[in-house]
Amino acid sequence: MNVTPADSHSVIQVRGARENNLQDVSLDLPKRRLTVFTGVSGSGKSSLVFGTIAAESQRLINETYAAFIQSFMPSVGRPDVDELRNLSAAIVVDQERMGANSRSTVGTATDAYTMLRIIFSRLGRPGIGTAGAFSFNAPEGMCPDCEGTGEVSTVDVDQLVDRDLSLNEGAIVVPYYAVDSWSWQIMVNSGFHDPDKKLRDFTAREWDDLLHKDPVKVKVGSNGFTYEGLVSKMQRSWLAKDRDSLQPHIRSFVERAVVFTRCPLCEGTRLTRAALASKVNGLNIAECSAMQISDLATFVRGVDAPGVAPLLAGLRDLLDSLVEIGLGYLSLDRPSGTLSGGEAQRVKMVRHLGSSITDVTYVFDEPTIGLHPHDIQRMNGLLLRLRDKGNTVLVVEHKPEVVAIADHVVDLGPGAGEAGGRICYTGDVAGLRTAGTLTGRHLGHRAELRTRVRTPQGHLSIKGADRHNLKDVAVDVPLGVLTVVTGVAGSGKSSLIHGYLSGQDGVVVADQSPIRGSRRSNPATYTNLLGPIRTAFAQANGVKAALFSANSEGACPQCNGIGLVHTDLGMMAQVASVCEECAGKRFTPEVLTYTLRGKNISEVLGMSVAEAHAFFPSGKAHTILGRLLDVGLSYLRLGQPLNTLSGGERQRLKLAIHMAEKSSTYVLDEPTTGLHLADVDKLLALLDRLVDDGNSVVVIEHHQAVMAHADWIIDLGPGGGHDGGEVVFTGTPAELIASGSTLTARHLREYVAS
Repeated sequence: MNVTPADSHSVIQVRGARENNLQDVSLDLPKRRLTVFTGVSGSGKSSLVFGTIAAESQRLINETYAAFIQSFMPSVGRPDVDELRNLSAAIVVDQERMGANSRSTVGTATDAYTMLRIIFSRLGRPGIGTAGAFSFNAPEGMCPDCEGTGEVSTVDVDQLVDRDLSLNEGAIVVPYYAVDSWSWQIMVNSGFHDPDKKLRDFTAREWDDLLHKDPVKVKVGSNGFTYEGLVSKMQRSWLAKDRDSLQPHIRSFVERAVVFTRCPLCEGTRLTRAALASKVNGLNIAECSAMQISDLATFVRGVDAPGVAPLLAGLRDLLDSLVEIGLGYLSLDRPSGTLSGGEAQRVKMVRHLGSSITDVTYVFDEPTIGLHPHDIQRMNGLLLRLRDKGNTVLVVEHKPEVVAIADHVVDLGPGAGEAGGRICYTGDVAGLRTAGTLTGRHLGHRAELRTRVRTPQGHLSIKGADRHNLKDVAVDVPLGVLTVVTGVAGSGKSSLIHGYLSGQDGVVVADQSPIRGSRRSNPATYTNLLGPIRTAFAQANGVKAALFSANSEGACPQCNGIGLVHTDLGMMAQVASVCEECAGKRFTPEVLTYTLRGKNISEVLGMSVAEAHAFFPSGKAHTILGRLLDVGLSYLRLGQPLNTLSGGERQRLKLAIHMAEKSSTYVLDEPTTGLHLADVDKLLALLDRLVDDGNSVVVIEHHQAVMAHADWIIDLGPGGGHDGGEVVFTGTPAELIASGSTLTARHLREYVAS
């Protein structure tokens, strides 16, 4: 048989990759196969898969667009690699939370709602016309009172002003209205009020002008300005925007000053009365959207209409895929911004499963995060389906269940940061098991059940828990032991623990949520490590400590100590380029002449936690760095921006800080996220140490090694959504294995036996 040249491009060739810590990596990756990338955190997996292969594919595709279109795209530099051959278009399916836009729901994000709207526009009785009439994002479909958001807001005036003061005395307590501020001067000089009169003495007209006056031009001295009432301005500037997009201090003010309630006209459904009156088989479109997806799939099967048969079939397939991937407990009206990272990734995945496009490269980042072992089997099925459609599937993953289904494995390491960035093994799974690498040695590794479980020292009681899908749950969480809360996705774990335990006294929560901080924040500033480092530099050189802060006197004037210059190109995305003045070092040349044991401040901030731990052999800095080592962050650089950290890294950084406090109960949410099998043992040792020091540790976790290591297990289920929300088992892991009948019991039994 003749082989045409087109059939010979069967591998993606990477030659000389040096992005981040990659050490001149060269390898071939088979196309139309499933390749799993393994290795410890910081070994270079993401640098190779995302930073090199996916980045170059997307950059080359962007270059094919017209210059005008390219001007709207973020400018992406070419990765540091000698050559990349035979790339196909890359689609990255990551764990970034979906945009927190209140108008985006699971239904709109998956196109399921669009299909439902068309079906209702054809079959709904009484008929009301086009599909747009069923859209809460279109003028003809949105409720006129809440404009399709489902909630209305009322402003608490006493959170805006102090009635006992005059304007000159600072009666306005809204951000940006302090005495002598620009906004305050426009208010005071507008002529609408007496600035020395107490607000409680204002006439009805003055109150209305102060709070609700529409924009009007006024003269202050020789200049003209626009005056607007406080509430009117708030509604236009802040309330019209999505709450999550506001700056933290504005958002906390809005949450204090504004009461959001369900819109009484549409009862939170976001739609017009006409849309709600139109029904198919007895249900309106809002009732369909509020149903659990697994129930909606059953409802759609019962709709028989030859006129829209292809559309009904497409919607059935989409809903079945959502159920299959373990998201059947969601509803289409669930706001996208409330999904966890793992849920968001799975929703995005479903969109691609239904796509007719093949021969592309799909790139996944730990798709099993947030999944119970029961759900991981479903996820594996989806990855294989994507491959079998003729796509190249690249997965960064630690779970042995996913590694086991790979056609090809690339193991990076041997360590993290400078000690990583090399290929330790490439080949099939059988070869990895015998390769002797850290990953190969741990693939068959199993954590054992404790020989002796600890005795609880009392308990925290939860009673009548009914948040989300919880069914009047009562449970005792034991103190002084390691408790693992588990159950399939959507069973109610987070609702129970974060809803009822996290708020109690003495409970410290370390989760994976983004750390509020600007691009100036890094591990050194966040952990207060920078304080002792600056003091050490100041004492060694006889100068002020403030010089060694990139947020203070020592900052490079060109980039204000960020190391990058961010250029805002108006209609385009922001472009960041390394500051030419300081070459990204963030400090003035004078500051860089001061050294501590031969290193300047920029070099110290460039050190990894492990290097810095050795460089500061004693004192407060050594203690803080020791905690960062304990939580497995040895490879992080001290000056690395916090917004580059993964969810698992953020959680471990928060845990390191909380370890300095005298806490009594720690709540951790999937702390094994992003951890290599070898590092899970270290995490278990750390959890043991916290408990042995007299603390209680409650972990929401699916990893069987953590379950096996627990003193006590609380298992929720039996399923997800309305099939969950009950405690189906409490007791020791040994009791669960011996007598449990839950999904968790079945998987833990297999795990321990193997």
